[in-house]
Amino acid sequence: MFTLLEDDWTFATEHSRNKGGVMAGMHTIRKMESSGELRLGKKLNEGKTKEVYELLDLPGCVLMQSKDQITAGNAARKDHMEGKAAISNKTTCCIFKLLQEAGIKTAFVKKCSATGFIASHCEMIPIEWVCRRIATGSFLKRNPGVPEGCKFYPPKVEMFFKDDANNDPQWSEEQLIAANLNCAGLVIGQAEVDIMNHSTAAIFEIVEKTWSTQDCTLVDMKIEFGVDVTKKEIVLADVIDNDSWRLWPSGDKTQQKDKQTYRDLKEITPEAMQTVKRNFEWVADKVELLLTSDGQGRVVVLMGSISDLVHCEKIQKSCTNYGIPCELRVTSAHKGPDETLRIKAEYEGDGIPTVFVAVAGRSNGLGPVLSGNTAYPVINCPPLTADWGAQDVWSSLRMPSGKAGLFYRVISRGGRAQFAAQIFGLNDHLVWSKLRSCTLNTWISLKEADAKLRQCST
Repeated sequence: MFTLLEDDWTFATEHSRNKGGVMAGMHTIRKMESSGELRLGKKLNEGKTKEVYELLDLPGCVLMQSKDQITAGNAARKDHMEGKAAISNKTTCCIFKLLQEAGIKTAFVKKCSATGFIASHCEMIPIEWVCRRIATGSFLKRNPGVPEGCKFYPPKVEMFFKDDANNDPQWSEEQLIAANLNCAGLVIGQAEVDIMNHSTAAIFEIVEKTWSTQDCTLVDMKIEFGVDVTKKEIVLADVIDNDSWRLWPSGDKTQQKDKQTYRDLKEITPEAMQTVKRNFEWVADKVELLLTSDGQGRVVVLMGSISDLVHCEKIQKSCTNYGIPCELRVTSAHKGPDETLRIKAEYEGDGIPTVFVAVAGRSNGLGPVLSGNTAYPVINCPPLTADWGAQDVWSSLRMPSGKAGLFYRVISRGGRAQFAAQIFGLNDHLVWSKLRSCTLNTWISLKEADAKLRQCST
């Protein structure tokens, strides 16, 4: 049996994939909550630093159990490090939660103990994807002449076939496609390789942006993907912990906090291992801070009439999807300009960065009046109608001289929320991460649609 953390079982029923459906899934979760135990099945896999067990009460899910072991050079060096399992599990769970909340598809379900977490059962694709911002380490050995510290824009993505006996040789895309790998019934072809390639870059950029809030440079990072055996889709899987990256506080290699400190040890002593452990603990403590943001911001939607409420509530919902608070107000620049300016001043006086969205049609004075009287961004987007749509556009665009620089016209409801998110994302890594993930997921959906169309054509 495996004991659960108290009050740590509140994840979505979609992860209970037994044939009884949602009600049976809820029953299973309640039963496990009451017993406080996981019933483990057979061990499915064991690696150098973790074990994977099937879960008898959660078909389609597994337990990922970390071990108190640290290795280097494909286990040529291997040592016990007391407490590493808990440190690594904490780091992994925080990073996966960060990515999942941003919108990245992952196998992560729920942290269930100090040293383990629940994940969707995946058949792993035997490739390590490495993304680099700065040239260092093995890259310099494989690319003589490249100076250490050379930066890559965009970040450089490489892949390595998981083969300990041959020291994980680097592969090309062509080699991976030629291998014709079949994972959980999904053949890894060009489309799948492209998806993993683009996902690797996006995941790196999200984690890089997030670590920068702690004045830490993410130098490089390795990740792995698997195919969810139930959904038959590629998801980020395995673990992401302090073994997975190079991390330089203040961009200074001499302050490195990652596993490289262990790799560089000339002699394994208790004192040296304590130094390594303190570095791992430092990262685990910092990583919790990545899940919150000091950035503040809000969207205030001003509508010219309560009849526009339904329209504005959709804007509010879109803002919520980006994690941005959104307030709705009713005011008319024509019928009550003094009240419009009073409401505007109310939001300027408390110091919270604000984006105003003006929703008014016909002779649209609301957006222009706001834009001419505030230094905050104004997004003007009157509701489109069949009879006044074209005129409303010109009413929004024809501004007095000197005012257009602070005034924007966005037609779609989702576009307004996205535009506001882009503004706040400049200073809020969580909002920026959602935007970056959205870009990736849009690209993936187009790629999948194209692949499906071509498959049907043949």
